Amino acid sequence: MEQLLRPIYQERASDPETLGVISVERRSKGDPVTDNFDVILLIITSNPEVPITTKHYTDGQQRAAMHTISEKQLKKWLLVGSQRKVVDWLFYGKVYFDRNEFIERLRRDMLEYPLNGREIKMGLELSKLVRGYMEGKTYFEQENNMDAYHHVVKSLHHLARLAVIESGLFPEVTVWSQVKKIDPSIYKLYEELILSDEPLKKRLELLFLASEFFLHNRTADGARHIISVMEEKDVWTIQELHEHDEMQIYSIDLEVFIEFLVDKGFVNVVQSESKNDLISHRDYTVKSFAAGVNRTE
Repeated sequence: MEQLLRPIYQERASDPETLGVISVERRSKGDPVTDNFDVILLIITSNPEVPITTKHYTDGQQRAAMHTISEKQLKKWLLVGSQRKVVDWLFYGKVYFDRNEFIERLRRDMLEYPLNGREIKMGLELSKLVRGYMEGKTYFEQENNMDAYHHVVKSLHHLARLAVIESGLFPEVTVWSQVKKIDPSIYKLYEELILSDEPLKKRLELLFLASEFFLHNRTADGARHIISVMEEKDVWTIQELHEHDEMQIYSIDLEVFIEFLVDKGFVNVVQSESKNDLISHRDYTVKSFAAGVNRTE
């Protein structure tokens, strides 16, 4: 298959906008990293206007997928963690072409990325962890235990990814293999939830108790990014937070995350006048600006 694909990636390598070409071979049957294709070709281009494009090839026996993405899109994926398999491709793929050591530098940056990038990743994972935990607990209180279980498993995955990021690594597709070495207590919690012989209700009860501990210990670090953004000015409306470039990455999790931080005392609520004398706007500030404003729960 490699011989058949060579003319394709050689043609792409001759394009001055191509930054790198990586090949990833399937390691086992049903390999999720390659979407069950025999070969993945990843083409990275410097052109920010290039859309994400995918082409499929076959020689009659084997199958290959070629993905072309811009450097801008790739870095967004790495920041928000929305395409976990791409991390695997970049770390373990075979480099066929590397213009000015772009891929080599990218790999090095992924291992030693700046603290700010780490803080953003931690904030994203914490916001998703909070949503999963809160939704799971709501379903549990309503005695919808299967729905609670579904959301708790999702929240544990975000807790696992958060632990990996805290350790200075990128979460890979096999994140639980990483967590087993990095934080065995989280791995044990996950193992007890899915493998224990205890009734589901009992497992969920124990899980929520343990999750409170993990959330408490990680809130300060996980909230560092959102707090640093909010320190740019004294009071924010929720719309201003939604429109801020760096806050947009939190997407639908932003408001539940803000409310969680209010509950934990990291964000303060302030009232401001509205056109209706009977109701006030609910705005937000962080502790450094809390003095002298009207705080309310």
